Amino acid sequence: MDAASSEYRERRAAMLGKLAELDAEHAKALAGGGDKYVQRHRGRGKLLARERIELLLDPDSPFLELSPLAAWGSDFPVGASVVTGIGVVEGVECLIVANDPTVRGGASNPWTVKKSFRASDIALENRLPVINLVESGGADLPTQKEIFIPGGRMFRDLTRLSAAGIPTIALVFGNSTAGGAYIPGMCDYTVMVKERAKVFLGGPPLVKMATGEESDDESLGGAEMHARTSGLADYMAVDEHDALRLGRRIVRRLNHRKLGPGPSAPVREPLYDPEELAGIVPEDLKVPFDPREVIARIVDGSEFDEFKPLYGTSLVTGWARLHGYPIGILANAQGVLFGAEAQKAAQFIQLANQADTPLLFLHNTTGYMVGAEYEQAGIIKHGALMINAVANSKVPHLTVVMGASYGAGNYGMCGRAYDPRFLFTWPSAKSAVMGPQQLAGVLSIVARAAAEARGQVYDEEQDRAMRELVETQIEAESLPFFLSGRLYDDGVIDPRDTRTVLGLCLSVVHNAPVRGADGFGVFRM
Repeated sequence: MDAASSEYRERRAAMLGKLAELDAEHAKALAGGGDKYVQRHRGRGKLLARERIELLLDPDSPFLELSPLAAWGSDFPVGASVVTGIGVVEGVECLIVANDPTVRGGASNPWTVKKSFRASDIALENRLPVINLVESGGADLPTQKEIFIPGGRMFRDLTRLSAAGIPTIALVFGNSTAGGAYIPGMCDYTVMVKERAKVFLGGPPLVKMATGEESDDESLGGAEMHARTSGLADYMAVDEHDALRLGRRIVRRLNHRKLGPGPSAPVREPLYDPEELAGIVPEDLKVPFDPREVIARIVDGSEFDEFKPLYGTSLVTGWARLHGYPIGILANAQGVLFGAEAQKAAQFIQLANQADTPLLFLHNTTGYMVGAEYEQAGIIKHGALMINAVANSKVPHLTVVMGASYGAGNYGMCGRAYDPRFLFTWPSAKSAVMGPQQLAGVLSIVARAAAEARGQVYDEEQDRAMRELVETQIEAESLPFFLSGRLYDDGVIDPRDTRTVLGLCLSVVHNAPVRGADGFGVFRM
């Protein structure tokens, strides 16, 4: 790749423009409930959610925030009133969930629930201790019909984590009411801040309505009562900083160890500059790009041992190391997946499972090839072969959507439905059942055939309007902000951060044992 070429400069300018848009959307999540509510929260002498996280983590250690754009494009604030992510506490990688009390008192809306579920899944799969930084008024009552029934899973997940030997900790800074009271109730360790924490199933107004009893917050659910009388609080902190100190000390005493192997080689920086990742993907995704240019800028020493390089050439497969960890890589080269590519992928995935090696999928695919010639050659059974291999592979999968991710190609390359341990997208990514023009064209052909079957004259003007409307809709619904808002990824990332993000993820997945599949389903040959 020539970083001095006009083509590179155009691609880089387009990507930097998209990254500026991403920064603007992230700023909305960082702003919480807005300046008015942030100042009111500070006026009460309280720390913000991300300030609590920063003080909890080891100094100068990274924090991999997850799903920061959750609820984007919905009626709820970007971020879904909760911060989730992975950080290091006393040398232990932990999953952290922090309510943002500046957003409607930290109340949980439907997207909060979905974001919390995703965090629980990550903790369970990767054996990460969970630390809940609690300050929430419970469910957002106007949307209770979308929260109450599925929301019970939050408490189920906490008990399953504990049963699996994965510690759970609650640091309660303020309200934890109604169903939210079960979060400290079901965690292994609970810390409450004196004169701040309020934990009860029903607050004074509800108790008054239900029983006629007059009570106050402190006697009903204050930290002092729970520490001295009910026994719900294991520790009582004098203030927020003390609660975070106690939380760190609890983690220090967990004796929690990784069960997977550590890096098997010294870490070496790529020979090619990761800064150049901003200029690789073309703005028009119909224009192909070589994924080896990406691989050379993310793997250790830019060393990549390509597997079957002369066969199925629109899919690149091979072995590398990333931050010292061995990985197998599958990367789309020319977009379309043919039968040879599918067979090559299935063999490579089997080899990775045989060697207990995690897999990295780099997407830029329009899907599996269609047409009479390819149907007759068995594209369905070949695609099924690849999807079978992906679905039944047991080694950890990491996925990055760089460009297009359309149709069943999304499945074969381990899209969200196939449960990769982590999935991130670049701002250049697009994902849908097919491209906007193709989808609108298919609808047009079907409508035209239906009109002819009825003996009607087809309205060309209406057809043009329909195609334009559909293309606009599908384009909007294919973009990364839209997909990230619905938690179809774990975040939209700057391409230049890809190596760092993947390195963090590889460290995280090795908290659990890394072992390949003992067998696969029936391969239709």
